[in-house]
Amino acid sequence: MNRRSSNVKLALSYALLIILAFVSLYPALWIVLSSLKEGNSLYSDTLIPRNFTFDHYRDLFNTTKYPLWFMNTLKVAVLSTVLGTFLLLLTAYAVSRFRFAGRKFSLNVLLVLQMFPGFMAMIAVYVLLNTMGMLNSHWALVLVYSSGAIVTNVFVAKGFFDTIPKSLEEAARMDGASHLTVFFRIMMPLAKPMLTYASLMIFNGCFVDFIFADLVLRSEDQRTLAVGLYKMVNQRNSTEFTMFAAGAVLVALPVTMLFLLLQRNLVDGLTAGASKG
Repeated sequence: MNRRSSNVKLALSYALLIILAFVSLYPALWIVLSSLKEGNSLYSDTLIPRNFTFDHYRDLFNTTKYPLWFMNTLKVAVLSTVLGTFLLLLTAYAVSRFRFAGRKFSLNVLLVLQMFPGFMAMIAVYVLLNTMGMLNSHWALVLVYSSGAIVTNVFVAKGFFDTIPKSLEEAARMDGASHLTVFFRIMMPLAKPMLTYASLMIFNGCFVDFIFADLVLRSEDQRTLAVGLYKMVNQRNSTEFTMFAAGAVLVALPVTMLFLLLQRNLVDGLTAGASKG
């Protein structure tokens, strides 16, 4: 009886996982197949197109500024990832290893800030950037994305540094190493899993962001992929929905490839950072 009950539970679990997998994969499959169908409409009687075509991908590069939007997005994402990851790890190392006045208060402030969505500060950030003369600039996005990475990931990174034995740091300090030497020569090599996790999270957030990029960027030559594709189908009398689907597929490729290539380090960084608070 117990064995039969276990088999039923196992079958139900697999059935539930299959349903969840289908619900998760269906939108992505629909977009991919829609980018290969003829015509401009995303709607049809069947999921699989009767005739496949790659014309939408070719038209995307020939009739729009998609290559320029892609390079703008890649530039913003790479710069934000490098700067944001460095600031995040430096901040997490400081709050993990040092005891200073205001440390607990700072951590509490960061914890409270995580409870509020980032777009609540959009108007304040917009006014600040306008005062600094940085509107319609990629550097404005880089600064905001990099600083936002500290708020969203600092506790995971701090938890990872908490797992590294302090004896390594103390031995290096006895040999005359400075704090920066300890950070770059000892902590950074050991923080490879966390470095991978933080970099992927920041890169993914920057690469697909639309709300803040649409607020800051004004000219077409400065647009990122999300803003450019939205403007392409949002203009009056636009019917390029299958071309939009082709652009959406190409947007997902870099992030998907990075996640697949760095999957092991990503999981290690996430689990190690969650083992301690």
